[in-house]
Amino acid sequence: MFIAGDFTIVKTLWLVVRFNIASIAKTPNCKRSACIIAQEINFGYFKKALTKSFEEAIIMSTKVVRSSGKNLGGAIKTMKKVLSVILCLTLILSMMVAFGTASAEASKGVINIYTFTDEVPKMLERYIELNPDFGYTINATIIATTDGLYQPALDQALAAGGADAPDMYCAESAFVLKYTQGDMASYAATYADLGIDVDAALAAADIAQYTVEIGTRPADGALVGLGYQATGGAFIYRRSLAQDVWGTDDPDVVASKIGPGWDKFLEAAAELKAKGYGIVSGDGDPWHAVENSSEKGWIVDGKLYLDPAREAFLDLSKTLKDNGYHNDTRDWTDAWYADMKGIGEQPVFGFFGPAWLINYVMAGNSGGTQPGEGTYGDWAICNPPVGFFWGGTWVIGSAASEKKEAVGELINWITLQSDENGLQYYWANGTLNGEGGTKDTVASGTVMAMSNGELAFLGGQNMFDVFVPANQFANGKNLTQYDETINNIWRDYVRQYTAGNVTREEAIASFKQSVTDQLDIDVAE
Repeated sequence: MFIAGDFTIVKTLWLVVRFNIASIAKTPNCKRSACIIAQEINFGYFKKALTKSFEEAIIMSTKVVRSSGKNLGGAIKTMKKVLSVILCLTLILSMMVAFGTASAEASKGVINIYTFTDEVPKMLERYIELNPDFGYTINATIIATTDGLYQPALDQALAAGGADAPDMYCAESAFVLKYTQGDMASYAATYADLGIDVDAALAAADIAQYTVEIGTRPADGALVGLGYQATGGAFIYRRSLAQDVWGTDDPDVVASKIGPGWDKFLEAAAELKAKGYGIVSGDGDPWHAVENSSEKGWIVDGKLYLDPAREAFLDLSKTLKDNGYHNDTRDWTDAWYADMKGIGEQPVFGFFGPAWLINYVMAGNSGGTQPGEGTYGDWAICNPPVGFFWGGTWVIGSAASEKKEAVGELINWITLQSDENGLQYYWANGTLNGEGGTKDTVASGTVMAMSNGELAFLGGQNMFDVFVPANQFANGKNLTQYDETINNIWRDYVRQYTAGNVTREEAIASFKQSVTDQLDIDVAE
């Protein structure tokens, strides 16, 4: 009869009635009659009123007052106030019930989405606010990627099908290929099947090529997923430390000190160490640059492959550790965050990452909210030693969904619409929920060209000047559907090697054996 939350409103109105009755009870000669009405007008009465027509509710209200009126004596005039309150509130209740019923009847249905954060569901909520005639409601299932719980749940939901199956779902870079090119790719709807003019939309939006590569299914060459963020990476460094070591914090100068190439990076690390600074927090920082700049991925022709750039990470990590060039932290730990505040074992010069690392990790862990507080405002970005990307979320529609047109409308708004009313324009300019929000880099070059990326966190630098060109270095061809698992295995053995627990050869051999044991993947000769 009514939608969730109606009883809360009904109870609120009931309390208002009781308050008015209590007020009338203070009137001379009305106390007894008011008490009688208070006994009759209870919460159950209002719930019953919800099941009646407006006319029946009026009759119910009138009967209560009339039955109580027998005891009023000379207070009929005063008790008309009671009738007035009851009738007015009954009218409001009837209108609310009618509205709720009409809303339920007007709804076109529910769109189910599976995802691992509330980011995309909040986007969809905002779309519905901006487009009230859309007509669908959103049912979000959010399962964190912690402990590897998200993928099994999504896989089961896709395979089971039915009314609760996802109409759309999200995948992050660590496992997106499983859903766009790998074992679960057949469950994805093509963007064309969702009603999107793919070629025209891609051209108009100037979408970063690597996101298209990742979202294209090899079996039919069809686009089945796109991201909304651009996650090309930069080197994010402390201005004050650059000034102390090189006498300038100019991004072009700093870029020339730390690169191009890892040899230049290590030279800079030695200069920073001479001043008492670490160049990075831990070996996880350069790993993302190494991983996503390698020529090939972990699997080549169905077998495990160790790209030379990834193998060389063993040597880079050992050099950084042996010389005290970092604080030996692990990313996503308290010690890593402490280095963002500048309160670690030794001051740390920089981090590798895309815009989301600045916005959603570093800014909140800088120890301040405005320049002069903690390290906030003491940062800048420059080109990294090697071009790379890190992270990103791809949005996919389900081939089994019966609501493809509506799903296509949502996905187009998120991933391809490149005017001032699209998600990416709001996202880039921090205006999704009004002025003053977080600015971020987006996949559309068209949107980026008409957006302002100046950040107080970066001392007023326009981050788009660095991040937009960085997208050209991003390579979507070195990913596999097993990256999340294999990366964890590899990094564990790298750390065992740098700690002196195993030799370089033992680390590589143990890594290969572990991948074979866990994933049943043969090793390339």
